Amino acid sequence: MKNYVQAGNSISLTAAAAAASGAGVLVGSLFGVANNAAAIGETVTLVRKGVFTLPKVSAQAWTVGVKIYWDDSAKLCTTVVSTNKLVGCAVAVAADPSGEGTVLLDGAAR
Repeated sequence: MKNYVQAGNSISLTAAAAAASGAGVLVGSLFGVANNAAAIGETVTLVRKGVFTLPKVSAQAWTVGVKIYWDDSAKLCTTVVSTNKLVGCAVAVAADPSGEGTVLLDGAAR
């Protein structure tokens, strides 16, 4: 098909803020995990689908299947909806306290 561009599992964008490899990055409604480090203005490739260990709000316990949101101000995953961006769901239990959780990103721009 001549109008096909790419699968979209990962996408390269110009970094609006510095990004570390493996860090969560939110650009508008698009969330992904940086595949490479990038300074402002450099190209960063965001992986949009897959299972990742990401930083979380330490004082939260997660159950499998709970919706996970990205708090872009704190740069942490959370179960709190508020103004945070839905990015996926937990695929493993995460204790309270703990600094990381396992999240399935499904690639949806919500």
